[in-house]
Amino acid sequence: MKIFVSPTVDGFFHQPGNNNIPEDAVQITTDQYAILLRGLSEGKSIVWGGEGVPVLVEPEPAAKDYKRVVAQERFAREATGVSVDGLQIETTRDSQALIASTGLSAVLDPEYRCNFKTVGGFVEIGAAQIIAIAKAVRAHVQACFDRELTLLRAIEAGEYHEDMLSQGWPDSTPPDPAELQ
Repeated sequence: MKIFVSPTVDGFFHQPGNNNIPEDAVQITTDQYAILLRGLSEGKSIVWGGEGVPVLVEPEPAAKDYKRVVAQERFAREATGVSVDGLQIETTRDSQALIASTGLSAVLDPEYRCNFKTVGGFVEIGAAQIIAIAKAVRAHVQACFDRELTLLRAIEAGEYHEDMLSQGWPDSTPPDPAELQ
């Protein structure tokens, strides 16, 4: 059996059996055929070297999806927590939802009090503290989204560098009380 490969059709042809072999096809050995098939199954590509000889090459590395990487970093940073009045507050998505609903109760009832779970355990807090916590959490989360937007704009402008991913995010230091007013 003879085996041919064609760069214009990007395919293999076997004879006997196929009489429609393109003019640019070159004959290869069964060993070359086996090597090419194995390479294709491993994700390699065939390129055409000199004189139309097929050569296996590693595929081009996929472009890094920087937008996805930035979004993942924002999501992780969002959950780093904040400190309010000496209380360490979680800022995971679940915590954010619970804090928002507790904040609503505090807005509706200025006398509202509850047992609130912090990283260090339960504390009893009143409406003013609840609102301060809700504002601090919201400010932290918004700062994370603002940083993500800045990085996305840098990506779109072609100005993004990988070291930017670790810079400019909010930390979990206590917010300035004046900013929460």
